[in-house]
Amino acid sequence: MPVMEGKAMLFKYLGGVDCVPICLDTKDPDKIIETVRLIAPSFGGINLEDISNPKCFDILDELRRDCKIPVWHDDQQGTATVEVAGAINAMKLVGKKLEEANITVIGAGAASIAIARLLLATGFSPKNMCMCDSKGILNLSREDVKKDFRQKWEICEKTNGAGKSGGIKEAMEGADIVIAASKPGPGTIPADYVKLMADDPVIFATANPVPEIWPWEAKENGCKVFATGRSDFPNQVNNSMGFPAIFRGVLDVRAKTITDEMCIAAATELAKCAEEKGLSEDYIIPNMSETEVFPREAVAVALKAQEQGVARLKLSRQELFDRATFMINRSRNLTAKMMEDGFIPDCGPAFE
Repeated sequence: MPVMEGKAMLFKYLGGVDCVPICLDTKDPDKIIETVRLIAPSFGGINLEDISNPKCFDILDELRRDCKIPVWHDDQQGTATVEVAGAINAMKLVGKKLEEANITVIGAGAASIAIARLLLATGFSPKNMCMCDSKGILNLSREDVKKDFRQKWEICEKTNGAGKSGGIKEAMEGADIVIAASKPGPGTIPADYVKLMADDPVIFATANPVPEIWPWEAKENGCKVFATGRSDFPNQVNNSMGFPAIFRGVLDVRAKTITDEMCIAAATELAKCAEEKGLSEDYIIPNMSETEVFPREAVAVALKAQEQGVARLKLSRQELFDRATFMINRSRNLTAKMMEDGFIPDCGPAFE
């Protein structure tokens, strides 16, 4: 519950979205689906959290089909959105085209599979993608995957045009970018594996609290751009840059769902915001202190929802921007006032 309360605060402060944390005392997929269906009429959107793989996919897919409001799983779609934004700019920085880049995904949980799906939808080539789970590279010889993991098998069928087999070492050979969402390190990715990658390699090591490889280890072995999920290192790829603004956008047009195209619109706008400020090896994605990013991201999502016919309201770009800016600023000003008056303890620079 404390984690969900913190997330509700991020929804409010960063996106101007009122959010109620609801924890369910069940792991039964049918009970989770039924509960969400029953409470959905009270809300404008539902954010699913901390549901294990593989049942998280079926729960999300069924609820997205049945509910008349957006249902989204932040561990899947939110993570993927922000990772894609970082990947877009990392490729620009090293001068490589998305459709030509070799990409390796280490880990095959809910986040990794969603990342892979969204990367492919953004423009990365499936034949140039390689994914590796705890048992090795996903390929058509993986009968264990074919039987029990539908989502992993889909990856086997679509990707790995080079026909790679083996483990992390073989998966990283010749890769332009590695995105890891797997077991916390250090040492999950041995430092000398970085030397096996292509020129000017990019690594996103996003496990918390310890990334799969330390930034200095990767840099010492030739890594050009390095990102983590932590705020104390450069290039934090964090869900908080995604879900608050995305929900702001969908709520402002009363969208019926959140499509992959809407996630890509959010990722593209995030990438554009950083590019306008000037990309560098230590800056490929905005951070939470850049308050101007969130209304822009919300507008991009809302416009895409209208374009795709899933919005109940039709508003102009300026109307959307004005509304998002007002709602987000109101939440920030309310937080500042409550801190000033002593209702909320001073939480430090994150709320300045």
